[in-house]
Amino acid sequence: MLAKENCLRKKKDIERVFKQGKGFKQGFLFLKIAKNDLTLNRFAIVVSKKISLKAVIRNKIKRRLRAATRARLNEMEQGWDTVIVAQQGLENENFKKIQETIDEIFKKAKWLKN
Repeated sequence: MLAKENCLRKKKDIERVFKQGKGFKQGFLFLKIAKNDLTLNRFAIVVSKKISLKAVIRNKIKRRLRAATRARLNEMEQGWDTVIVAQQGLENENFKKIQETIDEIFKKAKWLKN
């Protein structure tokens, strides 16, 4: 799990990221990031019913995305709100592939410190 302070929970904050944020696509993921006025990063993960009608599968994807994001949390520049949107096909990928895709999309966004 991500820490409570690293979760983007309010609908208006998520909408702000979608309207003002910059988007990146890599594999089966779409990333929107927007600057916030805080000293930490906040994340929201969106997995729609288009991916799977089964909540078990959608929750499994969310858990994997959270774990992959948490692994890179200390390597990121601080002060960003992020929405990660899963797209069809991600439900068939293993965790290693999801981790690699998260790393690639963060590098594409030039968000990692190193």
